[in-house]
Amino acid sequence: MTKLQKALLISGLILLVDQVLKIWIKTNMMLGEEYRIFDWFIIHFVENNGMAFGMELAGEYGKMFLSIFRIVAVGGIAWYLYTLAQKDAPLGLIVSVSMVMAGALGNIIDSAFYGMLFDASYGRVATFLPEGGGYATFLHGKVVDMFYFPLFSGTYPEWIPRIGGNNFTFFRPVFNIADASISVGIGILLVFQKRFFPEGEMLVGGAEKDEEA
Repeated sequence: MTKLQKALLISGLILLVDQVLKIWIKTNMMLGEEYRIFDWFIIHFVENNGMAFGMELAGEYGKMFLSIFRIVAVGGIAWYLYTLAQKDAPLGLIVSVSMVMAGALGNIIDSAFYGMLFDASYGRVATFLPEGGGYATFLHGKVVDMFYFPLFSGTYPEWIPRIGGNNFTFFRPVFNIADASISVGIGILLVFQKRFFPEGEMLVGGAEKDEEA
């Protein structure tokens, strides 16, 4: 199996798990419903309009811009991945880029198609391909999130300006498999960047470049 085939296999498996879980959540849980696995591990169904971990761009045009940006970005990542495979880049680099691409593509599918495929989850379990149509148009769907890890909670010290005395929970954001794949992929790139990109060597652009003395 070539490195490119391994990359596509990894991306496909991540995307499959991501979408199967999201569709199960969407068709079995109401918005805001949760299953408590442990005190620190909760399956909590939320939807968001934007980026990873619930961040978003406001307004209809913000949503449209984000969706189009994602599509362009995934196209660029796919080309970069193909280039890395052709240049026989380290397998770890190819795997990490594959994870980022799979995660981005997973959330694109939600944004592009879920609004047309499902009705709203407010106060009820959503229906797949409802007779009256979906809850939104193309590229205006919402991203399904479900993993919530409130590992610990406490109170900020009183001496901290503005937030002193307030309660906090760590880790508060709710996320999905796609978000986790992007984060892990980027984390691998950051940790092993010196191994992936030796000093004086360029893997992108079709040439190697030696550092001038």
